[in-house]
Amino acid sequence: MIYSAEEFVKLRESAIKSEYDRAAMDEADISIWRDIIKKYPNHRKWVAHNKTVPIEILEELCKFDTGVRQFVASKRKLTVELFEKLSNDPDSTVRIAIAANKKTPIGIIKKLLNDFDSDVASSAAYNYKNRRN
Repeated sequence: MIYSAEEFVKLRESAIKSEYDRAAMDEADISIWRDIIKKYPNHRKWVAHNKTVPIEILEELCKFDTGVRQFVASKRKLTVELFEKLSNDPDSTVRIAIAANKKTPIGIIKKLLNDFDSDVASSAAYNYKNRRN
């Protein structure tokens, strides 16, 4: 369990693998996640990277920069609403992450097949093809 924003940052920046891994695997109260987001903007993407972070926090992280949204878009536990929202992101790197996500609903993948960005469409085509086989 992570008990403070400062502990999370210390774990994330640690050179000790077991500590570093805790930043990606350990749970924290929702108030701790919010504290990290507020106090440590450079660690927002690492909050998204955590395996236990709640959907509510992932939704909040979608308000921030492209890099953070891209990390959120790669999560497999997103809600249909988050998959849809991120599939319409103005930044193509976020849409590519959604197109490549193995848990993106097939209807959204089909929509992304026609994305105006060729990299998004290619990622969607690859994901679509691999799901059909």
